[in-house]
Amino acid sequence: MRTHTRASALGALLVAANGANAFRPGTNGSPWDLKNFSSLVVFGDSYTDDSRLGYFINNNGSAPPTGWVDPVNYAAADGGRPWPEYVKQYTGADLYNYAVSGAVCSNEITPRPFAAIDAPFPDIAGYELPAYLNDSHYYENGTKFMNDDPDTTVYAIWIGTNDLGNGAFITDSQVAGTTIESYLDCVYDQLARVYANGGRYFVIMNIAPLNLNPQYGLPGKGGLAATQYWPDKNETAGGNVTEISYIMLEQLTLVNAVYQYRTPFAVEINRRYPGSHFAVYDVHGLMTDIYNHPASYLNGTAPLNVTGYIHHCNLTGADCTTITNSPDSFMWYDELHPSEQTERVVAKNFVNVVKGISKWATYWSS
Repeated sequence: MRTHTRASALGALLVAANGANAFRPGTNGSPWDLKNFSSLVVFGDSYTDDSRLGYFINNNGSAPPTGWVDPVNYAAADGGRPWPEYVKQYTGADLYNYAVSGAVCSNEITPRPFAAIDAPFPDIAGYELPAYLNDSHYYENGTKFMNDDPDTTVYAIWIGTNDLGNGAFITDSQVAGTTIESYLDCVYDQLARVYANGGRYFVIMNIAPLNLNPQYGLPGKGGLAATQYWPDKNETAGGNVTEISYIMLEQLTLVNAVYQYRTPFAVEINRRYPGSHFAVYDVHGLMTDIYNHPASYLNGTAPLNVTGYIHHCNLTGADCTTITNSPDSFMWYDELHPSEQTERVVAKNFVNVVKGISKWATYWSS
């Protein structure tokens, strides 16, 4: 087993955060006082992306222009619409989606090459945040592009699947001298950039239970020896699927523990974001509950399935077949990505997060 950040650093955070005032629904004095939810700005990877990576692919690697409206993708990485589109549907909020499939927090930590654009996948630090900042100051014909009232706009970040995955930390492919701590620093640094631009309401979505999906799962529980996203998996840990699954479990457990304790430290003790409101959305806990209690979340007519998946391709990503009979019975769309039904569940609970009533969230304010 390996670890990429010092246990003492986590211990220090645990001790420091003991005095922070965590709030969960059902207790008094919520620090999350959002009265009206008018806009959602999101950063992330393929779990969140609508069509941005497609723009890069279709335009020789060039980025969308300032003021570009990200179109709805009905065939996103989950096989349908991604979760932010459902939040928009459920709430009527304006949506500004800067997520790019394949993204990591920073290409200075875990760059991942993408042959289709002859460059690394666009990251949050180098592309998504600058694109948001440009749009936030953009006017077209005298009209401001973004509806980003700081009192009614929520900023959400869901990143880490690629940072922790193959081609990054789990295969020891990070830039020399960087650690998982570097990745976590990057996340909080991006939130600081949004804060400096006026953002005041933030949702950090923690790491999904990647060790339960087919790409990183255990043998006998759907874990695969190789996938279209990791065809050379047998070159890691001698192809020991069990060891790989436990390494991923170790990594994501560490990251999620740090999110839970570093956030109150940054917000309430260190006061890095004065006047801000933060929620840590425990997507990991929610998705683990889907895995353990699928009948409470999946609604297809076929037998409920949390270890298999809908969309099957060979190791080159070709010869694909898709199960069309009751896709809402599945937790996973393919070896790596949640199904559209799972993302609907994520969206429904996100709405409760921004209402300040979600049992899957913890809240803090500065």
